[in-house]
Amino acid sequence: MASDKQWRQRFSDLLAGNHSTTGDPVDAGARLIVFDPDGSEAFRAALARHHQFEDDEQFVWIRPLVGGQNTADGYLFNLGAARRRCLQWESVRLLDDAVEMDLAHGQRARIEPAVGPELTELARWDDFTHRLTPEEDAALRRLDADSWQGRYA
Repeated sequence: MASDKQWRQRFSDLLAGNHSTTGDPVDAGARLIVFDPDGSEAFRAALARHHQFEDDEQFVWIRPLVGGQNTADGYLFNLGAARRRCLQWESVRLLDDAVEMDLAHGQRARIEPAVGPELTELARWDDFTHRLTPEEDAALRRLDADSWQGRYA
C-alpha cells in the first residue's frame, strides 16, 4: 500500500504531465476511468491539469474534459459542462503507473496516463485555455464553483 504522500504525488504528476517520455509535460496528462461495482466501465474522460485535495476530507476536486466541440472559432469547450467533479475515496493504491481509488459510493476510479482520444482532448484543452483571460484561468484552477457564468458557458 502506498503512503498518502506517494499516491498524491503520483496523482499530481499524472495531471501535470510529469511522466512525459519527451520531457515536455504538454505531451502527457491524465485520464479518469470509473468502473461500476460489476467491473463495467461507467465513465472515461481526460482530466484538466488542475486539482484540489481537501485536506480535512477524503476527496479531491478534478475537472473531467467534456463538452468540447469543433466550431467556426476552433475547438471550444463548454465550461458549464466541463465543471468540477469530486472523487471521494475509501481507499487508494498505486497500481502500475496509475492511481486507483475505491470510491465511497462503491465505484472504482483509475487515474492513469492519457492516451489516444483522451490525450487528443487534453491537447485541445491546453490550446483552448490559451483563449482564457488570466482571471478566467485562475477561476477554473481554483475549483471552487459548481457552475460557470462567464464566456464559453
